[in-house]
Amino acid sequence: MTDRTGISDRAAASRIAVIDLLGLLAFGELTAFERLATDARMAPTLLDKIALARMAAAEFAHFETVQEHLLRMGADPEEAMGPFVVPLTVFHNLTAPADWLESLVKVYVGDNIVADFYREIASVLAPDARELVLEVLADTGHAAFAVERVRAAIEANPSVAGRLALWARRLMGEALTQAQRVAVDREALTGLLAGMGDLQALVDMFDRIAQAHAARMEALGLSA
Repeated sequence: MTDRTGISDRAAASRIAVIDLLGLLAFGELTAFERLATDARMAPTLLDKIALARMAAAEFAHFETVQEHLLRMGADPEEAMGPFVVPLTVFHNLTAPADWLESLVKVYVGDNIVADFYREIASVLAPDARELVLEVLADTGHAAFAVERVRAAIEANPSVAGRLALWARRLMGEALTQAQRVAVDREALTGLLAGMGDLQALVDMFDRIAQAHAARMEALGLSA
């Protein structure tokens, strides 16, 4: 079936799904910029502040990339981001780090769990949209920076490892819950999940996300 503009229902649904996913990514990148800039205030050294400021700038550049793509699609970036302001804000309020080390774990563990989820969804997108999502989710230096700082802190004071492991597990639960909730609440995103295959395919997807999380925990020197 087509509408009066000649666009099929399937094509229209696909366009809405892409706009939803890009709106979600755009607000996620904007929020990441704000958080990293704020976290820089907790940095113990000037070099750490500079490193986080550089990462924040990279996140804002990613936001602008997604915004430009939305505009080229004829979508309003503010409208595309609108549905995700509340759920992402709630997530970040629930997982506000108490100190510098918790902020690093959140950047490395929490953000990457969500990123893995979006990468999986992107697998069913058209090539141009998929490449954009993967570009925006590319590491901007967070990984090596976080691993180096957290491992050094644990070596200096092994007692912090238990607290950070508990924090990482909490991030895992909150991030997956929020990502699933957002996807289910938005009909277009639910359609993308359905397009990934049967129930077993979704189970396999979450297994891959869990395995990636375990690998990151090991890299940090924490127990999964």
